[in-house]
Amino acid sequence: MCGIVGAVAQRDVADILVEGLKRLEYRGYDSAGVAIVGHDDSLNRVRRLGKVQELADALKSEPLAGGTGIAHTRWATHGAPSESNAHPHTSNETIAVVHNGIIENHNELREKLQQFDYQFTSETDTEVITHLVHHELKTASSLMEAVQKTVKQLEGAYGTVVMDTRDKERVVVARSGSPLVIGYGLGENFIASDLMALLPVTRKFSYLEEGDVAEITRFDVTIVDKDGNSVEREAKESEVSHDAGDKGEYRHYMLKETYEQPTAIRNTLEGRLSGSQLNVDTFGAGADEIFKEIEHVQIIACGTSYHSGMVARYWLEAHAGVSCNIEIASEFRYRKSHVPKNALLVTISQSGETADTLAALRLAKDLGYKASLTICNVAGSSLVRESDLAFMTKAGAEIGVASTKAFTTQLVGLLMMTLALGKHNGMSEAKQAEIAHSILTLPNKLEEVLALAAPIEALAEDFADKHHALFLGRGDQYPIAMEGALKLKEISYIHAEAYAAGELKHGPLALIDAEMPVIVVAPQNDLIEKLKSNVEEVRARGGLMYVFADSKANFASDETMKVIDVPLCDDIIAPIVYTLPLQLLSYYVAIIKGTDVDQPRNLAKSVTVE
Repeated sequence: MCGIVGAVAQRDVADILVEGLKRLEYRGYDSAGVAIVGHDDSLNRVRRLGKVQELADALKSEPLAGGTGIAHTRWATHGAPSESNAHPHTSNETIAVVHNGIIENHNELREKLQQFDYQFTSETDTEVITHLVHHELKTASSLMEAVQKTVKQLEGAYGTVVMDTRDKERVVVARSGSPLVIGYGLGENFIASDLMALLPVTRKFSYLEEGDVAEITRFDVTIVDKDGNSVEREAKESEVSHDAGDKGEYRHYMLKETYEQPTAIRNTLEGRLSGSQLNVDTFGAGADEIFKEIEHVQIIACGTSYHSGMVARYWLEAHAGVSCNIEIASEFRYRKSHVPKNALLVTISQSGETADTLAALRLAKDLGYKASLTICNVAGSSLVRESDLAFMTKAGAEIGVASTKAFTTQLVGLLMMTLALGKHNGMSEAKQAEIAHSILTLPNKLEEVLALAAPIEALAEDFADKHHALFLGRGDQYPIAMEGALKLKEISYIHAEAYAAGELKHGPLALIDAEMPVIVVAPQNDLIEKLKSNVEEVRARGGLMYVFADSKANFASDETMKVIDVPLCDDIIAPIVYTLPLQLLSYYVAIIKGTDVDQPRNLAKSVTVE
């Protein structure tokens, strides 16, 4: 969500900070700001509502010089989007702070600080950190000690960076529940909430762990853990090479990433699946020994990742012979649950920093799960570091808020997990070979689907004046209908719902009329005749239908139904294949509606707060 960039260098850092913020724009934000300690030790700050470019333009007319600075993009939680609520926040013209997360006890801390005559100029929870540090510095021996005393008083989540004009050769950072990464340079060091921000200036990074507090100077990084013990966090060279500013020939990142899916899946499969042979070690060292003992899988995820987990439940129970539950992370973490014998906890997240999913993993460690596995796209993320096993999807950087290639590569990873578990639970070698062959056909099948872009774009015209839509699917296509509805509402702002088609008679039929388009995913499978009956229920009530089906399903276009022919594919990969037409539909409807496709209102790419 919010983005943080900081630097301690000999050179002027304003341009580095602003470029870092631009590389974090995909995360979602409403305002941006920068604070720099000037060469005369003054605290200089510029904040702007809106895009980072507004801040960049302001700095052109009001340049800030100095080698120590912090910058931030804010996604509003406490207080509406405004310049006064934008970060960095300051105290007494000496302390500046940027912060990701939510301070849950900010009201009590605000009241305490007001008793010491601190004046608040914003509605944010962050400002209490600023004044607390200033207050603690009255008795602390260093900025590091003051920050350590401050964070002990905070309840909630924070990734925060603190700067003091009276000690301008250093910044102090603290992490609890919100990610921070340190970037190492030559005679300069950096901090950010995502290494993407720092790729122009360094390739060497280390991640702070929960409870860490670190002091960063030009030449040194000192880290202490939550108990105050000095620790080392391994620094590694990053292989990420994505240029976040390059859309190539595409109008939007979402369209680019939609078309990247065949390549992304080839990357996901490379070195992992050859013929019918699955390299189980791709899930981590010792994965095969762990999988031998697994009798149950509990999947935890949010949003799009939750939908991929729903599909996996069908695969695991039907093909691997392993029972499976899937639950939204924010629900799982706040209820008492029973852990079956020899259960594997599987978390799914594009970023690996999703706050509720990460909290659920930490909770699960105390509940008795046999092991934990994460399906993730970001190496070095918190979920990857804290799980026993990890499957990296290798989708590459995904910039659009509405997930495309991250979702389909998650599905590929989950299908490979189904293979890995199935071989220990009675799946025949012939069945393993059949599934493996189907997976290997995916990239070419998806390229065939992408060739349908023109008729889907034409279909989208029908949605120009629509405000509601209904998606239907059965079996493992029901989660795909849910994902299609999510995509449409995310980027076109059309209210969309998804139902298992068999549920129509239990309420949704009341919504059907000529103004409610009904989108149906209908591959030829064992449920097709049942689905056709549901379609007739809609037709009988004057509904207008848009059906994505293969030729064997035998749907024909007429005045009440438009049919898009989807390439034939094996049943087991149909959920992945049928995802792409719905992505394209949502994209082209959003274009017609004139919305911000890559950064839809009120949403963020990486949800790092509860």
